[in-house]
Amino acid sequence: MAAEDAYPFVSTGSYPTRPGNDVRLLIDGEPAFRRICDAIEAAERSVWATVTFMWPEFEMPDGRGTALEVLGRAARRGVDVRLLFWRPDDETAALKRNAFWGAPEHFVQLQATGAPVKVRWDRAQPGFCQHQKSWLIDAGEDAAEAFVGGINLNPHSVVSPGHEGWGQNHDVYLELSGPAVADVQHNFVQRWNEASERTATDGGWGDAWDSDLPFPTSAPHEGGDVGVQVQRTIHPGRYRNGRAAVGAAGFDIASGETTILSQYLLAIRTARRTVYMENQYLEVAEVVAELDAALSRGVNVTLLMPAQPMLAAGAYASPERRAFFEARAALGAHENFLLCGIAGRGATGDRVPVYVHSKLMLVDDAWATVGSANLHRFSLFGNSEMNASVLSPRHVRGFRVQLFAEHLGVDTSDLDDLGAMRLFKEVAEANEARRDRGDHDWQGLVFPLDFATYGLG
Repeated sequence: MAAEDAYPFVSTGSYPTRPGNDVRLLIDGEPAFRRICDAIEAAERSVWATVTFMWPEFEMPDGRGTALEVLGRAARRGVDVRLLFWRPDDETAALKRNAFWGAPEHFVQLQATGAPVKVRWDRAQPGFCQHQKSWLIDAGEDAAEAFVGGINLNPHSVVSPGHEGWGQNHDVYLELSGPAVADVQHNFVQRWNEASERTATDGGWGDAWDSDLPFPTSAPHEGGDVGVQVQRTIHPGRYRNGRAAVGAAGFDIASGETTILSQYLLAIRTARRTVYMENQYLEVAEVVAELDAALSRGVNVTLLMPAQPMLAAGAYASPERRAFFEARAALGAHENFLLCGIAGRGATGDRVPVYVHSKLMLVDDAWATVGSANLHRFSLFGNSEMNASVLSPRHVRGFRVQLFAEHLGVDTSDLDDLGAMRLFKEVAEANEARRDRGDHDWQGLVFPLDFATYGLG
């Protein structure tokens, strides 16, 4: 059986599966933003980005300055820099404090750069978020590159897990080159041209910010051997121009898109040996049901989540919520299931929880998805989100080795996926025993959690 048959991509959505790509997993904010800055500084034609949160305190690595300063330098040397920022609405106004939403002080900051940067602001459907995090370099060129993931422009994102400090985040980006970059470009153009604030007097910034972009008509040449599909969550009614992607059939984007959820369910359903997941949340009953079915047929499932969740599980406010929490907790009854958190070294040598902000899944050391979508109903049904899914045993095995090197403190390149997952559990349980006796000298970062008490304080 061909790999594409064993691990199928979704068959409906805006974007087809494209062969001939190359991919690279960038783990944690400092190395990821260092690589993105290198790409921005080498850009010859354009740098386009979709941004959800940009904190005032955030700076790029290695003394490069703020994100606006890095982008401003590119714009001053003639690169077309375009930025799509989320503008919260009344229902999401509490999140304005960490968003670059077009407040008067944000226009002052743009003015201070003295650079010809173009900005549009874009709201989501009421109560939801424009949650995509992407960077696109030299769109339309054969050498175009894209970065798809979940890392915010947040000072907590550039503190490496395992090192001294507080508020550190673990997160990832996928660097992508090849034909699938045309679909990241198509997504940007679709959003730019229909950005909600494009007709508002404070809806943009820069010379010709009100000019639209052409959709891509060709894709970069093949330069690798990796199959990639770009997948999204788009709320119905959010965009209306269903211009087909390069070489694809048209898609009724006005009716919305939920290919990220469809792909998660399909990938778990086809898993044969292992499912490794990292996510901020597991709040979707359909995903829990597929994981339970996978565990029942013998698949080994390991899930990495924040040790201290942002969303407390405690409010058993309705029969439906109680039933969900009970179903999720029942995953722990399977011997082949493991829920873990990670903790690095604090300033005094104790263990400090690392916040897991990454959104990825690896299946059977062969298939992976990386992106912005959390496993909660906002990300899978309401926000604008973007993931890139990858089919390549060589690359996905490499992703697992990279991730486990950080989390376990050991090289698992000589193990298959099942052996590596067994080692993950052994290390986590040994660290739990050390923690319980007050010993902070762990191997790696991982330790077990329990869904029966997760989020209950």
